[in-house]
Amino acid sequence: MKRETPLVEAYCIRVPKYLGERAIKVADKLDLLNKNLRVLRVGDWLFVPLVGEPEKEKLATLKREINQFEILIQEFPKREKIVKSIFNALEGKLPQHLLAALPRSIDFIGEVAILEIPRELEDYKRLVGEAVLQAFKRVKSVLAKSGVTSGVYRLREYEVIAGSEDTETIHREYGCKYYLDPRKVYFSPRLSYEHSRVASQVREGETIIDMFAGVGPFSILIAKTHRNVTVYAIDINPEAIKYLKRNIRANNVDGKVIPILGDAKEAVNKRLRGIADRVIMNLPEKAIEYVNAACSALKSSGGIIHYYEFARGTDAVKKVRNRIIEAVGKTGRNVVAVLSERIVKEVAPFKWQVAVDVKVQ
Repeated sequence: MKRETPLVEAYCIRVPKYLGERAIKVADKLDLLNKNLRVLRVGDWLFVPLVGEPEKEKLATLKREINQFEILIQEFPKREKIVKSIFNALEGKLPQHLLAALPRSIDFIGEVAILEIPRELEDYKRLVGEAVLQAFKRVKSVLAKSGVTSGVYRLREYEVIAGSEDTETIHREYGCKYYLDPRKVYFSPRLSYEHSRVASQVREGETIIDMFAGVGPFSILIAKTHRNVTVYAIDINPEAIKYLKRNIRANNVDGKVIPILGDAKEAVNKRLRGIADRVIMNLPEKAIEYVNAACSALKSSGGIIHYYEFARGTDAVKKVRNRIIEAVGKTGRNVVAVLSERIVKEVAPFKWQVAVDVKVQ
């Protein structure tokens, strides 16, 4: 149900519409304009709200500047305050020294906002959540991170600090839409560029294995942007597969993306050995443990692995490059070229998620 705007009784200037702009400017110059109330238009008349009854001198100025007007009392709706940021929303509500501790970045997954609450703001987290709802009108739920990404399903603990407890949403990215609930499945909007970067490298006719597919941001974008591809999308989380199937239908890629529930190693060994031109390994915490399965999945002639891993220090990219080359070598195959390497994002101080693309024979 739409919330009704409360009406406030106030003095006003009633003028013909053609004099409205002039009346507003004159009232503002005389410090008479009530900026907390909205100007009303009724038929051919404009009602300009005032802060009070004009004094004699200001009334004389109005008569000189505007040749046709009346002073009346009228009911006006309040003007909604435009909040441009959570800082604006919290000015005057938080102690001044705490404004500097407000989160500088917010992740948006569809209509859900996710942020990290610093320890010093813990007692004010509900206030911060309400400020996010004020500043970003499309947001329906605000989640605060309350744990690290962990477990076999790669889930993070969240607390709803404002808005709806229903955190299922639709996230849109590169023309695709993804149904998901961030409290039930892993999804990172910060990987948007990676999804596009990998999809752009795929060639028509390829078979791709997405070993840790989640709700399908790699798999579905690839299928959506190529006519003749087959993508086997594996995930061990039943909720992720449930959303993946829904997203396959929503994006009209039925038959091109094949969802598989289970562990990636088992799925490859049972049905996907030696069929892939390309393997995506977006499981930075444990991808190294699956390199053998990825190499088994590649065709005998070889293929490409998109490998992701966390690493610390200034030489993080070099560390990850060396680890994937060594791990591939242990399977009896060889990395014949490093096609690309980059830092994807910082996940903690001096800890990075690194992407390395390698060509394997």
